[in-house]
Amino acid sequence: MLRVRFAPSPTGFLHVGSARTFIFNWLYARHNGGTVVLRLDDTDVERNTDASVNSIFDGLRWLDLGWDEEYKQSERLALHRQIADAIFQKGLAYRDFTPAHTGDSEKSGANQTWLFNPGMRELSRAESDRRAAAGESFALRFRVPRGTGEQVRFTDAVYGEQIKSAADIEDFALLRSDGMPTYHLASCADDIDLRISHIIRGQDHLSNTYKHVLIFEGAGAKPPQFAHLPLLVAPDGSKLSKRRHGPVVSVTTYRDAGFLPEAFINFLCLLGWSPKDDREKMTRQELIDAFSLEGINRANAVINFKENLKEPAATLPATSPDETFDSKAVWLNAEHIRGLSIDDLSVRLLPIVHGAGFPIAPEKMHAITPLIRERIKLLRDVLTAADFFFVDDDQLPPYDPAELIPQKGDAAMALKVLTRAREVLAQTEFKHDPLDQALRAAAQAMGVKAGQMFQPIRVAVCGRKNAPPLFETLQVLGREITLARIDQAIEKLEGCASASPKSPLSS
Repeated sequence: MLRVRFAPSPTGFLHVGSARTFIFNWLYARHNGGTVVLRLDDTDVERNTDASVNSIFDGLRWLDLGWDEEYKQSERLALHRQIADAIFQKGLAYRDFTPAHTGDSEKSGANQTWLFNPGMRELSRAESDRRAAAGESFALRFRVPRGTGEQVRFTDAVYGEQIKSAADIEDFALLRSDGMPTYHLASCADDIDLRISHIIRGQDHLSNTYKHVLIFEGAGAKPPQFAHLPLLVAPDGSKLSKRRHGPVVSVTTYRDAGFLPEAFINFLCLLGWSPKDDREKMTRQELIDAFSLEGINRANAVINFKENLKEPAATLPATSPDETFDSKAVWLNAEHIRGLSIDDLSVRLLPIVHGAGFPIAPEKMHAITPLIRERIKLLRDVLTAADFFFVDDDQLPPYDPAELIPQKGDAAMALKVLTRAREVLAQTEFKHDPLDQALRAAAQAMGVKAGQMFQPIRVAVCGRKNAPPLFETLQVLGREITLARIDQAIEKLEGCASASPKSPLSS
């Protein structure tokens, strides 16, 4: 049975790179009828926080993919120590009583200043047992083979054959001096116990895999198939970092900005993986059907965001998404939005509108949604694309009265058509066809073009020229609000004309 695992550490928010790792594991399992295991690697007690745990689960639940089994590594410490002891009993590990090397061996190994302490490695078992029984603290270290020509090797599904000389691997710790398992031991012990068949994780773990192969073999287990994913990097090629790049590397930022989870998943999949054809927009099922490890690239993938997002997206004013997020992500989101049914999109937009303080009824949101679906790229764009539907008459965003003047017209024409439009709208049925016919007939009778009639009305009721289709907009706003806003526009024109004789509005 194919079994994969996603094993985040609760030391921060759900990083976009971690989310992609989860998605690739999930797709591979679903494509092959396998099992997805979520394992919280929470043995780093000093760095773990409840806020991080909540953030990780918030992000995963928003992706809405789900998983089949769930575990907490901190609840499995007895298993970790049992496997460490089994390796020790085989003579493949030894106690290191040296105080200078009782911490995490990765730090010393990374500095290439230490591989092993001969005095500890060669200590007799009897002496080791005596010192342990006397209460001396020790780290348990793996006895890396030191014979001439010894190598550690494995085949990676992405990067191919990997070989490293054992002479370049330090005797890494399995247990720290406080008895707690290291990341290497805990991860491998759980993978063995949970029967993980494939480990799909970031390329930054590739160097750890040599140690993990030694642990698997030392425990008498066959190593899983490894597949390491190319890293996600910033536009300048640097590794994505919360400290440097801010909230833009957090999954919940995309949620709060108004991305659809299915669009965000689609976007992340195209970072480091591609289907065999040229498709870009793909549904969840299409991704499941197309996904394979062979489609993963080796080159790092760039997220082309602009580094100006310094606050969580939910606290930012609604601005062009192109100012911050990767343009491919925004384009895919717009495509997925257009693919939603009106019912579905309306349900997703309503909480955003309510959250902004507008108590819009669901039926009104449902009526507004088809008018703006083609005009929004992110869900939060509803607050700018449809704001005039939500506010009271006296809260309509201010606009320049000059906007009321139609093309090739003047203030007198604007005042004339708005006055006539008010008369027509006061007695016309507020449905698309009657409104269309009545206003076009009025324009023709006045000797003006239809556009010269429609623009002043559109600006009067929406506060701007660029707005959804006029007749559908009027139908949603209703007669009372429409007439009230036209009255306000007429007052603006009359007030400007009387206040400034030299104003173009007075011509």
